Amino acid sequence: MNRILSLLLLLVCTSVFSQLQSPTDYLPNYGKQVTFYHQVEDYFTHLTKNSDWIKHQKYGQTTQERNLNAYFISTPENLKNLETIRKNHLNEIGLFPSKSSGYKEVNVIWLSFNVHGNEIGAIESSLAIAFELINPNNATTKKWLEDTVVILDPCLNPDGFSRYANWLRDISGKKTHPGLTDREHMEPWPGGRQNHYVYDLNRDWAWQTQLETQLRMNLYHEWMPMVHVDVHEMGFNEPYFFPPAAEPFHEQITPFQRDFHKKIGELTSKKFDKEGWMYYSGERFDLFYPSYGDTYPSFNGAIGMTYEQGGIGAGRAVSLKNGDILTIQDRIDHHKTAILAAVELSYVLKETLRKEFRNYFKDSRSKPKGKYQTYVIKNNSKNYELLTLLNRNRIESTFADETRKVSGYHYQSNKEKAFTIEPNDIIVSVNQPRAVLTQVLFEPHHKLSDSLSYDITAWALPLAYGVESYAVKTPLSLKTKSKIDIKSKEPKTSVYAFYVPWNDRISARVLSQLHQNKIKVRYAKKDILFGNQKIERGGLIITKGDNSKVENFDSVVAKLIQEKSDYALLESGFGEKGGDLGGENYPLLNAPKVLVLGGTGVSNIDFGQVWFYMDQVVEYPLSIVEVANFNRINLADYTTLIMPDGWYNLTDIQKKRIDDFVDRGGKVIAIDGALNFFEDREGYGLTAFATEDEKTAAQKAKEEEQLKNRYLDFEGYERRSISSFIPGAIIENRLDKTHPLAFGLGDNYFSLKTSDRNFKLLKNAQNVIYVPKNYLSFGFIGNKLKKSIEDSVTFAIDYKGSGKVIYMIDNPLFRGFWENGNLLFSNALFLVD
Repeated sequence: MNRILSLLLLLVCTSVFSQLQSPTDYLPNYGKQVTFYHQVEDYFTHLTKNSDWIKHQKYGQTTQERNLNAYFISTPENLKNLETIRKNHLNEIGLFPSKSSGYKEVNVIWLSFNVHGNEIGAIESSLAIAFELINPNNATTKKWLEDTVVILDPCLNPDGFSRYANWLRDISGKKTHPGLTDREHMEPWPGGRQNHYVYDLNRDWAWQTQLETQLRMNLYHEWMPMVHVDVHEMGFNEPYFFPPAAEPFHEQITPFQRDFHKKIGELTSKKFDKEGWMYYSGERFDLFYPSYGDTYPSFNGAIGMTYEQGGIGAGRAVSLKNGDILTIQDRIDHHKTAILAAVELSYVLKETLRKEFRNYFKDSRSKPKGKYQTYVIKNNSKNYELLTLLNRNRIESTFADETRKVSGYHYQSNKEKAFTIEPNDIIVSVNQPRAVLTQVLFEPHHKLSDSLSYDITAWALPLAYGVESYAVKTPLSLKTKSKIDIKSKEPKTSVYAFYVPWNDRISARVLSQLHQNKIKVRYAKKDILFGNQKIERGGLIITKGDNSKVENFDSVVAKLIQEKSDYALLESGFGEKGGDLGGENYPLLNAPKVLVLGGTGVSNIDFGQVWFYMDQVVEYPLSIVEVANFNRINLADYTTLIMPDGWYNLTDIQKKRIDDFVDRGGKVIAIDGALNFFEDREGYGLTAFATEDEKTAAQKAKEEEQLKNRYLDFEGYERRSISSFIPGAIIENRLDKTHPLAFGLGDNYFSLKTSDRNFKLLKNAQNVIYVPKNYLSFGFIGNKLKKSIEDSVTFAIDYKGSGKVIYMIDNPLFRGFWENGNLLFSNALFLVD
């Protein structure tokens, strides 16, 4: 009887194994041609139907309605107890109140692929890795999974990947074209790297501006993995990169996290040595900026790691400098070997990994590394968006419910000072599970162990959001409440006008809706008092008199502005000291008709930031035209032309069309590289130096530097070059608060500067926002550049003919997270009329 039972079991196992196919068996062109996204999903469906070692969870859809998928890979018993495993895991780090007894401890590892859509070796390798983990013939991986749940996300960016894959399929013939001159290696604008809105999702982990990130992070925080592997590709001539990462390491990276990186390098190098594959580690990819797929998990207790395979631009096959041909199959093999090594080491060190992960959360609360233990954000309308960010990151906060005098570090002045905590101020304590992430996002100064950083070096949230804030070195025992009570407003029969303060992105979105519904709107040019209601500069005024043809005016407007909870009702248009609503201090606003330039020559990322701002932040209609089709557009149909950062190569006819557009009353918003079009051109005031003396002095200093450099060695070249480098630092700016471009920004503006481009204060233009002498700064700025930025303009307005050009030397929409920048751009779009 036992022999018959054994035979039956063998037949069942053989039948299951015969049904479970490898990617090569299932997809005829696997490793030779890029796989369509629906084929990737089909293959994973095949795995889930034919194996009880893998389970599927859809966690959302992209903007283009493609599925976002996660696959849980472990033993059948573990998969049946996933929820118990999850809750027990979270309980151990203080994120779930109770623990279920009777089930073993299981480690959680997360593998992420293809956050950049055109890095196809990543998604292709996810199929091979998934198969190898559940392959019934692989006893080694089965052993790993007894104590491990692997969460595998094959594609974080389905829209970008599909854009690239569909293009490559469209232009592919029967033969491959390894030579670099074929279109297979010349991806068209905007490329497949970014998502639908052309955002770089790998820089969005902390800021969570994009839908894909928000949905993924919901699942991530439900699981809080101990190890996170972020799988990428880079330039195709590069050898493979695996950890350890490069300096600078953020000071919050623990010794164990560093040590795990080192052990990963040792294990993976042995496997690559065996195959004779080229690789490197400890260079280029650092662990500092908090919004990457390696750093963000690291600040959430995990071992966060980046893996990079050469492949961008490789198409199906490409010739390398050494004469070899790199194929898709090569890229798959390299990734498969490296990523499985990460899973292997996580299994080998499972006990230590579990212990250190728990200690990370325990120690971060009991022995915080950062300088400050409490952050106080003064009550401000921008706090709504800040709280949204904190909630998305699961950072706990409360509201003060008493008045208390304390002292602490003041972000805006960079000084210690006394201040008063008042009801409704936000209180963020470090004594919470995500203590490290809290400190990383709020700390004003971060220590750089190496100035050669891969990304921006400052990001303090109070400066990004433009909210007065303080950091206190000790915990605060304070009476708090969970929410702010908002009083409802009932329109009175005698409503004369509605007042909407201009102080955050919601103000701009409300104005957008009013314009689109043909409601006439005025704005305040000065601070004026109406009874007990103070009207501040930039505030929107919607009067019944301007909208006499609008039926049910009170209810229609109240509905359109209800999102802006701090609006007020005015019963009279009579203001103090001649500030009546019919006066010159309240001009009518015109609804802008917006055209945005895109296409070849325009930075795809910066274009995407403008597009996302218009479409999602303020929800305002726009037209997009690629530069190649610019001549086909009737510019008379538009009032506003936005030129994102780029390398514009405009024809003389196109240049004249822009000049004429401005002369006739048009408004141009030019960002960063787009300023090259206007610099030193006749009729415009944009010049690097306002006087000949400034120009001569700068040229003399440059020549003296060149003479000194003749005696310097080559080895120190890279180090010396950073003296004129700024990877991304926060710079204090003075502003003209009386100008509409500065309305709502506060007493000063902190700009995120990411390039060395600078212009001395302009002649014959309005230097609305500029860098003063002895300015405050946060993050790394090269010592030579630091002085030259003084008295340079950051945002200016140049008047020409009947129109104007708004120069944006810094990009206020950078990655969408610089919240005060969103308001500044709204000023440029809506208020500078």
